[in-house]
Amino acid sequence: MTVEISGLSVNYESFEPAVPETDTVVFVLHGWGANLNVYRSIAAVTAAKYRTILFDFPGFGQSSEPEEPWDVSQFTELTRQFIESFGCKKVILIAHSFGGRVTIKLCTEFREKCAFTIEKIILTDSAGIRPKRSLKSRCRTRIYKISKWFVLLPPVKKLYPDALNALQKKFGSADYAAASPVMRQCLVKTVNEDLSALLPQIKVPALLVWGDKDTATPLSDGQHMERVIKGSGLVTLSGAGHFSFLDQPAVYAAVLRSFLEIGA
Repeated sequence: MTVEISGLSVNYESFEPAVPETDTVVFVLHGWGANLNVYRSIAAVTAAKYRTILFDFPGFGQSSEPEEPWDVSQFTELTRQFIESFGCKKVILIAHSFGGRVTIKLCTEFREKCAFTIEKIILTDSAGIRPKRSLKSRCRTRIYKISKWFVLLPPVKKLYPDALNALQKKFGSADYAAASPVMRQCLVKTVNEDLSALLPQIKVPALLVWGDKDTATPLSDGQHMERVIKGSGLVTLSGAGHFSFLDQPAVYAAVLRSFLEIGA
C-alpha cells in the first residue's frame, strides 16, 4: 500500500490484531539501507495486541526518493505527517538504527507539533550519538579530501570524469557505495548530526535494546543513552550485532512482549 505525503509516495504495510485490544498504534522505523521487509518479525509480535505499521522511509524500499538531500529533521517531519495520516491519537515507536534518530527528534524537537501522543519508545541499536573519530579515521578523511581536491582539478576531471565517483566508493561506507547520488548526500547530512543534547529531553518511557557485538552503533552508545534518558532501561542481547532483533529473535520478542504487555 502507498500514501502520498508532501508529494512523495510512501510504501507501507498494516498488520491488524485478530481481536483489537487498544487504539494505540505501533509504528516501526527502520534503519539506513533497510526496508520494511526486514522488520516483519517485529510486526508478528506486536500485531498480537496492536495495529502495527511498517513503512519505508523516502529513498528506501518502494518509497520514492526526496528530490534534494534531506537531513534528520526533514525525515522526521515526513514521519510526523505519515503517522498523522492514519488519524491515530496514541502511538508506540519501535526504532532501529537510523529510525532511532527520527524517534529522538519526534520525542523532543517535534513533540509540540505532533497531533498524537507517544506512549512508549523502543530504541534498538539506535543511531544518534556521533562516534569519536580515531586517528586512523582522521587520517583517512584527510587523504580523501586531498584526493578529492586533486581529481576535481579541471585537467584531471577532463581526463578521468569518473574518478570522483570511484574515490567516493573507495573511501565511503557500504551504505554510501550502495546509495543513489541524492541518498549519499542524505547519508552525509544525517550521520554528521549529533543528537546527544536531545536525549535528556526524552520524557516518555524508553526501552533500549542493544547487541553486545554491535560495531555500527556500539553498546557504549546504549549505555550512555540509559544514563541520560530518565527512567530508561537497557537490555543487552548477548552475541547479537547491529541487527540484534534478527540475531536473537526469541529473546527480542520476549523483551517486546514484556515491555508492551503483550500476552503470550
